Amino acid sequence: MSWRFRAAMALAIGADAAQLLLVPLFSEGALAPIDDVLDLVVAVGLVRLLGWHWEFLPALAAEIVPGLDLVPFWTLAVVNVYRKSKQNAVTDEQAGGKARVIEGEFRPS
Repeated sequence: MSWRFRAAMALAIGADAAQLLLVPLFSEGALAPIDDVLDLVVAVGLVRLLGWHWEFLPALAAEIVPGLDLVPFWTLAVVNVYRKSKQNAVTDEQAGGKARVIEGEFRPS
């Protein structure tokens, strides 16, 4: 696992844990400015670390819904991106080492 995935996982787990443990601060849901700022910072941080992935969009939308932000959507999104990257790495090896470009994804260098 690369340092980018480790950092993204730490960011996602930290944000999900903060939202779960500090429920009174985030109880207003979409109206809580602290919750919105946290979610935007996490979204930007994950995109900067891992590039754009479609999994981040539903996670951000779900985090805005009051009560639904108690589900660790950020962590689930990062785990899914990691799973897809491993699956793509195996497919690349089977294709003879030719790198594949996945449409709609941005991979930072």
